[in-house]
Amino acid sequence: MADSTTIQVSKQARDHLAQVAKERGMTLGQLIEQLASEQPTAEQIAERVAATRKVLRERMGCTLTDEEFDNGPDVLANIYAMAAEKMHSGRQATRSDRGRAA
Repeated sequence: MADSTTIQVSKQARDHLAQVAKERGMTLGQLIEQLASEQPTAEQIAERVAATRKVLRERMGCTLTDEEFDNGPDVLANIYAMAAEKMHSGRQATRSDRGRAA
């Protein structure tokens, strides 16, 4: 392992993470490394947003300004909401179909 350091967390957090690591077949240090690598910094997020907007403008002809992007609807949240509603209504139909079959 490269240079290492010590971090302080509660015993409860340490024990929980140690159990998660054990269940995944890795050390606690490996789990922490994995979790850290999956969390982008604010700067990395901003770079990804800028790169995505650049692609939308150059390849898809999108003419929205950064301000319009920022003030526009949260499309991803809307997609998640629609998917959740579809799942929910599908479950309701399945439940009522079971009631009729009984």
